[in-house]
Amino acid sequence: MDLTTRYMGMALKNPIVAAASPLTGDVDGIKRLEDAGAAAVVMRSLFEEQITHEGRELDHYLSYAAGRSPEAASYFPEMAAYHVGPDDCLARIRKAKETVSIPVIASLNGVSSGGWTKHARLMEEAGADALELNIYYIPTDTLMSGAQVEQMYIDVLHDVRRSVKVPVAVKMGPYFSATAYMARRLAEQGANALVLFNRFYQPDFDLEELEVVPNLTFSTSFAMRLALRWVAILYGRVSCDFAVTNGAHTYEDVLKAMMAGANVVQMAAELLAKGPARVSGILSEMTEWMERKEYVSVAQMQGSMSQKNVAEPAAFERANYMKVLQSFRPLV
Repeated sequence: MDLTTRYMGMALKNPIVAAASPLTGDVDGIKRLEDAGAAAVVMRSLFEEQITHEGRELDHYLSYAAGRSPEAASYFPEMAAYHVGPDDCLARIRKAKETVSIPVIASLNGVSSGGWTKHARLMEEAGADALELNIYYIPTDTLMSGAQVEQMYIDVLHDVRRSVKVPVAVKMGPYFSATAYMARRLAEQGANALVLFNRFYQPDFDLEELEVVPNLTFSTSFAMRLALRWVAILYGRVSCDFAVTNGAHTYEDVLKAMMAGANVVQMAAELLAKGPARVSGILSEMTEWMERKEYVSVAQMQGSMSQKNVAEPAAFERANYMKVLQSFRPLV
């Protein structure tokens, strides 16, 4: 059974990539993922705040960002044990490249160009096979237009793309007024892949202490439907690769992503909950299903359920919405 795929020009042995998480924060975890069958890893992000702030300022910004991402520092029991500054990040990339044979994708998490270009180059020099730009931004300024937000993404990508030769992926959010247009702009600006979608974490209120507190709950397979829909729409229309993230937990999720048109699926929550060995189980289940359905390769199914290839393309737009409303019947 041929499970191979290609992502940003890299030949991968299967479509499962370990997303940035505590498991990819150290070389031991990366080695365990490789041994379990992961085809590549995205290393835990270097945050923009870590580049631009030191000492107390760094701790302040990491605390502020704590609820924004499952890889942020206060997600862990003891922050000090997982602290990763720029120098530590580069050292871990070098060590990972010395230890494993699978591709190692470095990750930058932030908003502005700032020190990104310098550190993107340093990551490339450290041996990273590719870069993932995790542009995590929530526009709260009432005077900032959608066009300005979009241009900020383009400017960051342009500056990083100009400074490195390795492939670059952009991890984008779903909240653009014209997602397809934005995807095309990013691809035209040089993004080798789009990672759909960034998950914006929502804070909670502590009613006893009257504080805003970080809140993190793992995704479920249901969360993947948004990315599934957009990959299926963009496949064959935007000239770049696609990674589905946020919500991939089972072999069915991986197969659906491939049929939508994704090149890879990034997993984090499932592997955090059940351990790296879960990768091998998912690959076995995929293989069994493909044999039963007489598929010989992942490439054979890729894009087969995209909007471009299905019998009813309108199912991805208003038709499905209308059918759901018309067919629904209350249980009581």
